[in-house]
Amino acid sequence: MNKAELAAKVWELHSKKGVEVSKKHAEEVVDFIFDTIAETMKKGDEVSIAGFGTFVARQRKARQARNPRTGAKVNVPAMKVPKFKAGKGLKDAVK
Repeated sequence: MNKAELAAKVWELHSKKGVEVSKKHAEEVVDFIFDTIAETMKKGDEVSIAGFGTFVARQRKARQARNPRTGAKVNVPAMKVPKFKAGKGLKDAVK
């Protein structure tokens, strides 16, 4: 499922409940949620959604890697990387 399909599901849910929502508004809602999660992680805070999981940005140390094509050593700078830890509800749902 991609972001457009997720927005279509949001629109479908509201349509079944008799709520007048455009497909464009459903896309804006999905975009808003993802943007809010990304902005929160960028600030260094975590986003915890009960029963689903936790999104957090972790600092990765600088390291030396190897280019697989040439074998040359490459310096990889320290950077923040996104991490997701699935919650119990999500783990149980996937089983």
